[in-house]
Amino acid sequence: MMTCRLPLSLVNKIQGRVRYGEPLRNHTTWQIGGPADVLVEPASREDLATILAFIRQEALPLAVIGNGSNLLVSDNGFRGVVIKIGEALGRVNINGERIFAEAGAKLGRVTAVAQAAGLGGLEFAVGIPATLGGAVTMNAGANGAAMADVVEKVTVVDYEGNECVLEHAEIGFGYRRSRLQELKAVVVEIVLHLTPDDPREIKRRSEEYLRRRKVTQPLEYPSAGSVFKNPPGDAAGRLIELAGAKGLRIGDAMVSERHANFIVNLGNARARDVLALIGRVREMVQEKFGVTLELEVKVLGESGAD
Repeated sequence: MMTCRLPLSLVNKIQGRVRYGEPLRNHTTWQIGGPADVLVEPASREDLATILAFIRQEALPLAVIGNGSNLLVSDNGFRGVVIKIGEALGRVNINGERIFAEAGAKLGRVTAVAQAAGLGGLEFAVGIPATLGGAVTMNAGANGAAMADVVEKVTVVDYEGNECVLEHAEIGFGYRRSRLQELKAVVVEIVLHLTPDDPREIKRRSEEYLRRRKVTQPLEYPSAGSVFKNPPGDAAGRLIELAGAKGLRIGDAMVSERHANFIVNLGNARARDVLALIGRVREMVQEKFGVTLELEVKVLGESGAD
């Protein structure tokens, strides 16, 4: 049941889109999730500051998403306001060895801009279906590198509408995490410091990483990428496979036969199916190896599944 709406006076103040009862499955790569009471896509930082001020004033529940590539949304959806940072906040510019990009820019577009400009160091991210803001917030990585290797600074808007610049050392990067996950603030711009290189060599590396991704990952089905973080000194996918969970299925949610750390949506998977499968995989790995797998994906909404 919808519990909140935005007053018309507020809606008329902003240029971005406001939708009620919007199915969040349309905004996640898993293609799973119930409706948000309100989904707002700000068209500018001014829009964002206005929305955040209202949410703070009214003490409304808030969630911020990008491309939804690391997100499992409850079948009941989210009771409150979801702010989606999308392409309207996705400008990308180059200045020397630096890329200045807004948080809503798709990571694939940023990697293409870098390649065309002869700036190397971001090739590892080719194929990651995230916005730049989401990728930086979770310190997304692949091929032995991560966003922490190339981020110089980040601009955020806090829940009071104030802008603040965080230098690299203040961001608190760790394995698949950053301090940005705990801040009451929204990432709006990132500065990447890259290395001049031959565009042909950048393209060669990018194509090799993309080829490897296509061979090793189940890209033919909706998924959220790696479900679990790798435990220290090991790989979650290896443990899941050796525990016998590869191919395990609940409803239309299945542990991928190609990569055991992926749970794919075969068509009509529900969040409750995915969570039940996550629980079963964890049990099997714990029983066989005594290792408790930690989630890499984020769960959003009431009870996470019901």
